[in-house]
Amino acid sequence: MKRKALQVAQLHVTESNARLAREIWGRLPRPAITALKEIAETHQLSISSGDLCFLDGRWYVSHTGLLHVAQRNRCSGIHVQPVRQFSNPAAGRWAFRATVYKTRHCKGFVGYGDADPSNVSPLVRGAEMRVAETRAVNRALRKAYGIGICSVEEIGSLPARQSEANVRKLPPQPANGNGEPKLRDQLCLLIRQHRLDAALVKQYAAEFCGTKDLRQASREQVATFIKHIAQFAARDREGLLAKLNSFAQQAGAA
Repeated sequence: MKRKALQVAQLHVTESNARLAREIWGRLPRPAITALKEIAETHQLSISSGDLCFLDGRWYVSHTGLLHVAQRNRCSGIHVQPVRQFSNPAAGRWAFRATVYKTRHCKGFVGYGDADPSNVSPLVRGAEMRVAETRAVNRALRKAYGIGICSVEEIGSLPARQSEANVRKLPPQPANGNGEPKLRDQLCLLIRQHRLDAALVKQYAAEFCGTKDLRQASREQVATFIKHIAQFAARDREGLLAKLNSFAQQAGAA
């Protein structure tokens, strides 16, 4: 009975993932759909929960997704400590060692993570210590639970070519000359990574940019907002959620 319930749950996740993948990223190549199905069946990772991202033709697991896997498997604990000999706070260079204990008697699965201004996205520049810690935890969790795909937090920057079907209302922003991704792609990844409400983020962006609608904002204004919300989410996600919820309350009062 329990096994049948698990199979039903896996089928539901698989179907939900396929539907959401089409809505967000459009028609995907067959290998990508096959890989998505295998990931869902093996680890029960869900797009709707912010567990997975599809970037530059590849699937990436998020920090949130890895924590979901650990929680479902009743992970006993995670220990993280800085590796001082490879860290230089003055230069913004950090290295961490994470150990995941699947059970109380487990010897532990170790992962290392590093970050400095040269290998993090401009969106999180200044938060290298937290990025390094997250990368270490992600690598340790992937080892512990046999997850072969890379985590999105481990990549240094976003792919330059990544379209999003659900952000057509954003002002058209071409990629710049140095290979940085389009602003709408950067914003979409932030929304997925931190599991934010896209409609409320757009309202916040319009207020931040001082425009009635986000489409009226300039490229410079949108870029400034993206940097602001990335730092806000990294520093105080609960505070950001409270700020976004205030827009929903205003709409309800109106």
